[in-house]
Amino acid sequence: MKLTVTGRRVAVSDAAREAIVRKVRRLDRVLNDSAVSAQCVIAQERQQFVCELTVHARGDHTLHAVARHDRMPSAVLAAVEKVSQQAHRLSDRWKTRRRPRGQTRVAALGVEPRAGLLDAQDRSFDAGQNRPRVVRTRNRAVKPMSLDDALLTLSDGSQNFLVFRNADSDGVAILYRRPDGDFGLIEPEG
Repeated sequence: MKLTVTGRRVAVSDAAREAIVRKVRRLDRVLNDSAVSAQCVIAQERQQFVCELTVHARGDHTLHAVARHDRMPSAVLAAVEKVSQQAHRLSDRWKTRRRPRGQTRVAALGVEPRAGLLDAQDRSFDAGQNRPRVVRTRNRAVKPMSLDDALLTLSDGSQNFLVFRNADSDGVAILYRRPDGDFGLIEPEG
């Protein structure tokens, strides 16, 4: 992370710069090296030091804080603490965001969705177009197994559905977890 320290109407010594660098370096660890740059502006207004700290992180995120104190190190520490709280919230947001597993590829469909096909919350549209997106995941192996084996595989909780070849009927079947906790089985006809 590139850090710029500027003093307005106040001279910032080398020792103060090093202390600021040490305090701001903690933010880099909180953001998992996602911080791009930081600007720290120290000013003196009416016998108080004002520290304005701005941190730019990946994804066009800007963290900003202003702190005032009678002593410059205390003003810097207060600004770093405020930005640190923002960085923790941003980091938590990054961690809890749902991401598809594996590589994904987006293909736009040329058809309009049928009424009731998708819930309003499940619809995701291309920007400026009224077409739903199809997100393709990596190919899944369709393994031959019995219904009991498929239940054991799905009951571990790592997946919501399982596509398998039913060993009894030699047809493709889909086993899925229902919202009530039970399992559903889809066996296409034909």
